[in-house]
Amino acid sequence: MKYSYIKIVASIAMSVSAYASSHMDAPLITFDDPANTTDVYAFKTERGSTPYLTTALSVYPFEQPGIGPNKYTFDDDVLYQIHVSLGDDIQNGDPTISYEFEFSTFFANLGTILQVYLGPIDADFVNDPDLNLLQSYTVTKVDHRDNSRTFLGSGHVAPNNQGIATPLYNQNDDGNMPAKDGVDSEANLDPYTANSIEALSGSYRSFAGQREDGFFADIQAVFDLLSLRSGGVANAYDSQSGFNVHTIALEIPITDLRQDPTDLSEDPEMQLVGVFATTSRRAVRILSDGPASPAPRNVRSWVQVGRQGNPLFCEALVGIADKDLYNRTSPADDASLFASYALDPELVTLIDILVFGDLPGGADSGVPDNRLTGRIDIAGIFIPDVIKVDLSTGPARLAGGSNDDVGYSNLGVFGGDTLTSQVQPGFDLGGGTNGTISGGWPNGRRFGDDVIDIAVAALVNDLRTAPVTLDLLGVVTAGNGIDNVNANDAVYNKVFPYAATPHNGRNFEANPNLVR
Repeated sequence: MKYSYIKIVASIAMSVSAYASSHMDAPLITFDDPANTTDVYAFKTERGSTPYLTTALSVYPFEQPGIGPNKYTFDDDVLYQIHVSLGDDIQNGDPTISYEFEFSTFFANLGTILQVYLGPIDADFVNDPDLNLLQSYTVTKVDHRDNSRTFLGSGHVAPNNQGIATPLYNQNDDGNMPAKDGVDSEANLDPYTANSIEALSGSYRSFAGQREDGFFADIQAVFDLLSLRSGGVANAYDSQSGFNVHTIALEIPITDLRQDPTDLSEDPEMQLVGVFATTSRRAVRILSDGPASPAPRNVRSWVQVGRQGNPLFCEALVGIADKDLYNRTSPADDASLFASYALDPELVTLIDILVFGDLPGGADSGVPDNRLTGRIDIAGIFIPDVIKVDLSTGPARLAGGSNDDVGYSNLGVFGGDTLTSQVQPGFDLGGGTNGTISGGWPNGRRFGDDVIDIAVAALVNDLRTAPVTLDLLGVVTAGNGIDNVNANDAVYNKVFPYAATPHNGRNFEANPNLVR
């Protein structure tokens, strides 16, 4: 009975979800920015005719562009891991394969106060003597089926966008100008980004560096008693506007995701996969003081301090008493520890009361009462909390570049952006099931998916019955969406690493159109 509700909603689990991320998911992790996961992305892509599972993990929320003298970096003392679950491991919440990223920081000159930049940085930043701080990293594949470890390669972290010191990130290669928009082809990527894409063994590719924060929503209003705002110019209330994050991206060849790696006849695209990410620190930190004291040391085994799968499960579903526990546990523990939060999500009741004005026991003009409890549809997605990606479809439609892909909608299935699965029955929209699933989150998660609007539509509709009526209460199709924020403040790339160019520390505005 432990996973019975997962089986009940298997046909819709790829088409519905419920939340976003404000990057402050649990109390303790807010004190540890380099290990604080902001968002996880996972979607199917193609390079040439070769299919890939593209994954990304962002950390370090609310990076103010262009600060000094110290800069935001990945932490040498954090283990960053992207996990992929195959077969039964998806339902069990176990990783099948993990990809470990470990970082090292090198200073060319410790005698200067100029921590990072001694002058403008060339395209070949790795060999530029004006770059005083250079981070490198290694990527290791861990296969839990046989406990093998494979070194995939190493890379260098792209520099942060300071401005005058990093002109090639910015329009007209001018450090005084705003950051460049995203592009359609790798040939048009800015040189810093292009030269940070590392070819690893086995056709893997990786990227690590500062990126624009790709999440958008009026988080201030969401957590201000759901007092959502309207009026003013479009996207005036984007709480993440103008901020950067640090992002790790990994392009995984789907041919390396066979459930039986020895069976070359197996078609690795005919399956679902699950993706989640974790951050870990050493168990013990040793401190000392005084003139002869050594630097702090971190010793003993890795201990998990953060994790994330679907956006905002911990933040908007899990109660305060268990938020820090979520970050210390595995998706394998979700069914026993957190299932009740997904089955009876408090947020549905809050939406009913605060948005629609319903009172308990009163006349129901908002969310029907049968939507408030017993949500096996929501539990089927979040328990265990891994992002599920259907690899049997074509590649995901993408936002960004000169134009979004034809048929793309940041509302996924609610906006008519669908894909056809060969391994799932999909939605019954009135004509039976024919493999129709969402083109975006929670069929994976793309850069650009408007997870707030998708979330509210999923929560207030009943996805436990067939045929499913999408957006029954019109909360998405009304026009401006639920939070009056319908797009990101920067243009994404439509090529690896997909996240947008980091904001220029010299020329940016946080929420420039905010109506106060």
